[in-house]
Amino acid sequence: MAGQISEADQIKQFKEFLGTYNKITENCFLDCIKDFTSREVKPEEMTCSDHCLQKYLKMTQRISMRFQEYHIQQNEALAAKAGLLSPPR
Repeated sequence: MAGQISEADQIKQFKEFLGTYNKITENCFLDCIKDFTSREVKPEEMTCSDHCLQKYLKMTQRISMRFQEYHIQQNEALAAKAGLLSPPR
């Protein structure tokens, strides 16, 4: 069926997700966790890691939006070039 993602593609996407997740986890851990003398996570470490993850998620969302905007502009330019759309005013 058209539009369905193959099992191989699903596995590839999941591996990419895990790679990204592991990289974020490592970066935030290295940036935020400094004291290894206690088993407890300190409040400032928790706050730092929360901010680290939020910042990454916002950055990813912004990149995705810009990527979509770019593709929309490219598609409009191609359509205008092909004479399918009137040029912007």
